[in-house]
Amino acid sequence: QVQVVESGGGLVQTGGSLRLACAASGFTFSINPMSWYRQAPGKERELVARITGTGEITNVADSVKGRFTISRDHAKKTVYLQMNNLTPADPAVYYCYVPRRDSWGQGTQVTVSS
Repeated sequence: QVQVVESGGGLVQTGGSLRLACAASGFTFSINPMSWYRQAPGKERELVARITGTGEITNVADSVKGRFTISRDHAKKTVYLQMNNLTPADPAVYYCYVPRRDSWGQGTQVTVSS
């Protein structure tokens, strides 16, 4: 059974940092691309970043380039999203997604205070 569980969300001040983690199980993590998406209230879910099984970063949203970094640890079966210099445009529920399995996590809330 495919399962991805996000953690690491919370409240941070503008300019602060958070690191999100997505723990995966139930599939061969090392060969699967992984993605982070986010959805703000009243907006469509959008792709934040995507990483291949070999660690190549293939997609990064223009709005987060230079601030967010996706990475993965095969030993821990975990994908990360390091978010730096957070702004009032970044608050959303952040989701982990396994494209080849069409599986979503439950999401983790990120809130940025000004």
